[in-house]
Amino acid sequence: MLTTTGRRADHPPATRAERIAVAVVTVTFGLWLLVWALVVPVFQAPDETAHIDATVHLAIGDPWVAPGEMHVLNAVQAAAAQQATLPKSEWSDFAELLGGAPGESSTVDQMTQHPPTAYLVGAVVLKALHFADLRWDHAVLALRLVDVAAVTLLPLLTWASVRRLTRSPRAALIGALALFATPQLASIASSVSNDAPVMLFAGVVVWLSVRLLTGDLRWRTTVALGVALGALIWIKGTGLPAVPFVALVALVAGAGALTLRRRLLRTVVTVGVAGLIGAWWWLHNIVTYGRVQPNGYTAMRPPKDFPPGEHPTLAHFLDVSWGTLARTFWGSPGIKAQVSIGDLLTSLLTLVALVVVLAFAFRRAPDRRTVLVLAVFPALLIGIQTYTSAHAYLTTTEVAATQGRYYFPAIVCLVALSAVAWRRLAPRGRAGDGLAVGLAVVLPGIGLYGLGVVASWFWNAARSPLTAAGVARYEALGPVPPALVAVVLLLVVAGLVATVVAVVRTGGPARLPDATERTTTIV
Repeated sequence: MLTTTGRRADHPPATRAERIAVAVVTVTFGLWLLVWALVVPVFQAPDETAHIDATVHLAIGDPWVAPGEMHVLNAVQAAAAQQATLPKSEWSDFAELLGGAPGESSTVDQMTQHPPTAYLVGAVVLKALHFADLRWDHAVLALRLVDVAAVTLLPLLTWASVRRLTRSPRAALIGALALFATPQLASIASSVSNDAPVMLFAGVVVWLSVRLLTGDLRWRTTVALGVALGALIWIKGTGLPAVPFVALVALVAGAGALTLRRRLLRTVVTVGVAGLIGAWWWLHNIVTYGRVQPNGYTAMRPPKDFPPGEHPTLAHFLDVSWGTLARTFWGSPGIKAQVSIGDLLTSLLTLVALVVVLAFAFRRAPDRRTVLVLAVFPALLIGIQTYTSAHAYLTTTEVAATQGRYYFPAIVCLVALSAVAWRRLAPRGRAGDGLAVGLAVVLPGIGLYGLGVVASWFWNAARSPLTAAGVARYEALGPVPPALVAVVLLLVVAGLVATVVAVVRTGGPARLPDATERTTTIV
């Protein structure tokens, strides 16, 4: 059966109530990120100092130099010093900082190992706001809000991907709520970082890939996938694993409805469009440096040998990798991962997620090929990061590059795979309904718990719950009055409650369609 709309016959259009629920959870997620942007102090998100510095370099007209050759501005370091030593009323604007502390420090800013794309956008925003006249924390907050705006659509993309894959309105809403369960994602998405636009465009790539894999073979969908992939790789190297993933998607999509020659043509067009848009930086690296991704950390972490009598061990590598990855995927905001929602909790969450996905997502079913293809993207990220980390360990004696946030480009894939697995695990009837509602409550509950831990750590001397002294400290050093944060948080809670109610009222299909019921769209 062919259609001209891209909609599957077994995929009924969203009802008005469902569309409202999706709008509510998306707006709520944007407010959620806003809370994190206001709660985590400036310079406390991972690598935020370097990201801010790179943006300011471009805003004042400095060139984008070779990896390892950019150094943190003295003005940026002066801002960090003011945060630690002066009351907010005495903090300077950027013009005063740049005039009072000119030039660069000896600290390397490694961000020129990345394309300048995200930083150019931030620099344009700073110049449009006349950032020299802004107090430095307000200028940084503006940059954070740009990232918040970029990632706000992630629940919509997740909902659309899960709904098309599972054909379940309830599973799709729970998938959107699953994004709240990773406090680390909220922290990264609401800080100054090039990871935020990566998450946005990677989410678009996964959504379009799901459409192709589930029968939407229109050329406009194929070309749109190439454009989204090109934008993704124009931002950061963590988007490069999406290239072979998208190539596989284009090659596999339509098997049985399209000949191999037509699928090969679509693959070439998709990758070609992406290359025309985003390959320029990586070709420049190959020509200039002889490698795709130069290492901006070389000056800070040079090669060295193990001390006499010591040698690398697999046990040590796995121990450090597991603990760090689990902690920094779920919730460990702050410089050098200084605060965590708990090693036991993050290990438990990781184990449950892995066991459920591995045991149930890949079972024989009509959609097994789609599920296997979607698993390629996170698998590539895992493989590349493991290789990078192992290479760093063998050459520098440090288990480096072990950050859970490096998996966030595939977060929509991970949620989609989990949605498939949990639907197969769930029993039918009231028990299944109870599991769905339980997940809808627990997932955002993890996020709220993480927010409480982080807020207490930074503003209440790591004591929980937050006390009057903590509120007073925030009032003295925070970017906005505490009452404003409380109001936004109340709106978040209200949005989450409304979404949980929608999950209770929304059911899923009685069964998964057979392969003969699938619809292919070729226009």
